[in-house]
Amino acid sequence: KRVISDLSDRGWRVNNVDTTVVAQEPKLAPFIPDMRKLLAEDLAVEYDAINVKATTTENLGFAGRKEGIAAHAVVLLIQA
Repeated sequence: KRVISDLSDRGWRVNNVDTTVVAQEPKLAPFIPDMRKLLAEDLAVEYDAINVKATTTENLGFAGRKEGIAAHAVVLLIQA
């Protein structure tokens, strides 16, 4: 929320977000709607401006060995 406030102070706002969560377990599909809702609220955008996908690494690397979870996000900022 602090970053959103700082962006706003500088004349920017979030337009949309695309995220990918990489995890072997748990299956994240049931949680994606809630994740989108919470992100939309925190980033002050509409629900439809948030995309969350989940994938696995097919048992490769630390995520595949269930030692952790990774996340990648791309955020489009526009002038407010």
